[in-house]
Amino acid sequence: MTTSHAPSLTPLWEVFIRPRNGLNHKHVGSLHAADEDLALRAARDVYTRREEGNSIWVVRSDQIVASDPDEASENFDPAGEKIYRHPSFYDIPDDIGHM
Repeated sequence: MTTSHAPSLTPLWEVFIRPRNGLNHKHVGSLHAADEDLALRAARDVYTRREEGNSIWVVRSDQIVASDPDEASENFDPAGEKIYRHPSFYDIPDDIGHM
C-alpha cells in the first residue's frame, strides 16, 4: 500500500507565547488549524499545558512577511554607523520602567 504525503489544506499557524514572568512574546512552534479560534485553542492545549503563559498570539504562516537573508548586509549593516540608533545613546529615566 502506498501512502500519499500531499500537503495539508489546513493553514499553518505560528504560535507566540508571552511567559508569566516576561514582557515579550516568544515563538514556541507551529500548528495546523482550520481557523483562528481553533488555532488559539490548539495553541493553548499544546503550548501552555503547565500554565507557563499569560498571552497567546497565533499568526497564519502565509501572512508573515520576512526580510530576504541575501539582503542582510543592506538591511542591517548601515545601522552600525549611526550610534544614535542604539538605546545606549540615550539616558532613560528610572521611572520609565521596562524599556
